[in-house]
Amino acid sequence: MTNPLTIDAERLWRHLDELAQITDPQVPWTRRAFTERYLQGRAWLRERMHEAGMTTRLDEAGNLIGTLPGSEPSLAPLATGSHIDTVPSGGRYDGILGVLAGLEAVRSLQEAGVHLRHSIEVIDFLSEEPSEYGVSCIGSRGMVGKLSPAMLDFQEPGGERLFDAIRRMGGVPEALGEPLRQPGALTAFVELHIEQGRVLESRQLPIGVVSDIVGIHRYDIVVTGQADHAGTTPMDLRRDALAEAGGLIKHIQQEANRQAQGDTYLVATVGRLTVSPNASNAIPERVEMVLEVRSNDATLLEGFFPPLLEDTRRQLAGSGVDIDATPLSEGLPTQCSPDVQAQIAAAADSLGLEHMAMPSGAGHDAVYMAMLAPTGMLFVPCRDGRSHCPQESITRQQAADGCQVLAETLRRLDQL
Repeated sequence: MTNPLTIDAERLWRHLDELAQITDPQVPWTRRAFTERYLQGRAWLRERMHEAGMTTRLDEAGNLIGTLPGSEPSLAPLATGSHIDTVPSGGRYDGILGVLAGLEAVRSLQEAGVHLRHSIEVIDFLSEEPSEYGVSCIGSRGMVGKLSPAMLDFQEPGGERLFDAIRRMGGVPEALGEPLRQPGALTAFVELHIEQGRVLESRQLPIGVVSDIVGIHRYDIVVTGQADHAGTTPMDLRRDALAEAGGLIKHIQQEANRQAQGDTYLVATVGRLTVSPNASNAIPERVEMVLEVRSNDATLLEGFFPPLLEDTRRQLAGSGVDIDATPLSEGLPTQCSPDVQAQIAAAADSLGLEHMAMPSGAGHDAVYMAMLAPTGMLFVPCRDGRSHCPQESITRQQAADGCQVLAETLRRLDQL
């Protein structure tokens, strides 16, 4: 094996800062998928890909793919990437580091005169973050045929269907009934990401090698009661949707605490509520909320909410309050490829960077790429574990370390 590749850390840091500036100015750092700001970010990224000597294209799912040709066109490409969309008032590095580090790895390979046998693809997946349409990982789902007709028919609050939004982003939603790529279409996929937790920082380690990625189930829950005057309706005659929704949320929290014991990883969150009529002097008639359950155990994940729902329905029988739930998305836990994990670890070792194996409690596009090819992920620390907030922060050295390991991993995978 030749000496490890050297990346341009200053250029990577500059690019991270430049893309971060493409944000809604009133609510930094915000670049939501399907917005004009997002399209501005993609136009900037496409220019950087062209500067790196890559060809670019949009696939039918709306993913932006930059390709550097390899010397042996018959080989399936190596791929890396992540996403440049953010949550509202999100961070500067979540997803973005993975895309721009992939781009920097390609540029550094070229500048070092390293010609890989495999082509390299750097992919910016469309809308990895949960969207206004109720679905996350839209581009990677679409690539592997996991955007169902029902999902494509989901609407954002203004009434636009996801089907039409994908077309507006340059995709071809009619083609998404089947996988765009089949297993074996890629030789391997590697994603670099910030950890979004405190483990690496607490152990003072620069690199995490991801062993597995949690599955995520999301449900849309609607609790329906009756709106009445808050001052003239006695407590025993109320059909208060919010009070019953609050009881369900508490039940969810208690059950998640009970099941998350020992080595079992399970978390459950109700992170979005809409209350109607939402007035201080009116009894709430309708509550809509989204429940998200995450676990690395498929049996726990699939069995967590249905019993709670049935128990709540039994308790509400005859109360005049009804509850309905609709699955929004169901992603199963994913094991990362042992072979790719080994190459990431070897790359870190060659650079003198300590590392540890660790699970990912966050979902990633890599979950869907694992349906196409051996897949791995690596993490770098972020300050205080903060993410999905403006305080999300990494150092220039942490970005460089992650990019260096990514570039070296790609080179090692090319030589297998």
